[in-house]
Amino acid sequence: MRPLRYSINVTLDGCCHHEAALPPDEESMRFWTAELARADALIFGRVTYRMMEAAWRRPPSGAWPEWMDDWQRPFAETIDAAKKHVVSTTLDEVDWNAELLRGDLRQAVERLKQEPGDGLFVGGVTLPLALADLGLIDEYVFVVQPVLAGHGPTLLSGLRERIRLEVVEREAFRSGVEVVRLRPSA
Repeated sequence: MRPLRYSINVTLDGCCHHEAALPPDEESMRFWTAELARADALIFGRVTYRMMEAAWRRPPSGAWPEWMDDWQRPFAETIDAAKKHVVSTTLDEVDWNAELLRGDLRQAVERLKQEPGDGLFVGGVTLPLALADLGLIDEYVFVVQPVLAGHGPTLLSGLRERIRLEVVEREAFRSGVEVVRLRPSA
């Protein structure tokens, strides 16, 4: 069964808004590129899908935008090419290598997990909360930023039941960011 991995930037006070973290640098972009490459497919909710598409979809011209540095291109190429599943009740269609994931969330994700492959990646805020509540996340990857945001959405806010986790790996970046990889305890 393919593991479902939830990965997100989070500040020391639990904020998981994408603008609360440190600006990406070469080291963090290499990490995120590798993290996406570990997955056979990405699962996003509507908001995260639209945000990622706006930032990282290759333009019709085929040329990456001028604002994008060379060290950001591997990430852009990886996410652009990735297979995506979008959970939404409001979208009628998606593209960008994506398909809508409809129906019962538990059944749809369990079906994806049963397909052969190396793993699934989920990002965002709302969808991962629902998946955590359903017990479907096999690995949590928190990219802990040395920042206190003081506001914004917090990580897994509203979780119905406590989930005990065990640390399986840590990695520190030169910027002070620390990656903590955890799995639910048996």
